[in-house]
Amino acid sequence: MNKFDNNIHLSTGVSSLGSAIFIFVLALLGSLLGSVIGMMLCVPFFQGSITELTTALSNPQAYPDVKLILYVSQAFGTLFGMVCLPLLYLKFILKRPISIFFNKPVGIQPVVLTVLIVLSFMMVNALFIEWNANLVFPEFLKGFEQWARAKEDQMAEMTKFLTQFDGYTEIILAFIVIAVIAPIGEELVFRGFLQSLTHNYTKNIHVAIWLSAILFSTIHMQFFGFVPRLLLGALFGYLYYWSGNLIVPILAHLVNNGFTLIMVLLAKKELIAYDIENTDTVPLPTVLIFAIITTGLLVYFRNYFFRRQVS
Repeated sequence: MNKFDNNIHLSTGVSSLGSAIFIFVLALLGSLLGSVIGMMLCVPFFQGSITELTTALSNPQAYPDVKLILYVSQAFGTLFGMVCLPLLYLKFILKRPISIFFNKPVGIQPVVLTVLIVLSFMMVNALFIEWNANLVFPEFLKGFEQWARAKEDQMAEMTKFLTQFDGYTEIILAFIVIAVIAPIGEELVFRGFLQSLTHNYTKNIHVAIWLSAILFSTIHMQFFGFVPRLLLGALFGYLYYWSGNLIVPILAHLVNNGFTLIMVLLAKKELIAYDIENTDTVPLPTVLIFAIITTGLLVYFRNYFFRRQVS
């Protein structure tokens, strides 16, 4: 055997490409609808009318009380659009059980490797974060650059607002939404569905992984963070393909988001001096060292599952 046999065949009698496009659109529209549902459920707990709530949500920095509403809205959006609707499609249209994503055994060693790979890769990705954040577009794209920069600044303000925690309730809720719910939903859609369906259609795992990673990065609408998020998505994709179990990219995604959130919290509490949100790059020798470490860990991870298949 000279290649992995970890592709998950989701569609039988249904177009893989058609299913991939449908799932992608379904997840986006479902997330928007779920966010609105979550927001409406919070209306009784807001001291004001729906009009006042709409005003507050358009300028949340001036209305700290809407922070919890934003978390609830995001959680409902992800759960409804990226978990519930795709799983219903899996069961009733593709006629596959959810266990199809988790059939391959993993083991404790790959779990530890996954954590180490993500933490090591974060140091490497810091170089691309710094480069992408300072990217200058050619003159004919200046209009897009201005729009993208304004969008980036807006998202940065929102992130700053959402990570200014006023108590343990907000910290716990933020961790659940950002480090648990988001990884489950996004990995289910982009790796579980889109990567698998695209692989079924193209018969090329690398095309499937990178196309899914491009879509994964695009939907975040942060183009001055597009490349590092693209690389992160590709990393999750290869971890999923090699392991054959969706729990691996979910864990990797959780470690990335959870570690980032914890580091932000510690920096704001002035318990550490390092600010992970700072786009200044890690020193190049450090990046090179961690690039070597990451490569070694990835090769070992891949070979672990390759040996398991041929044995």
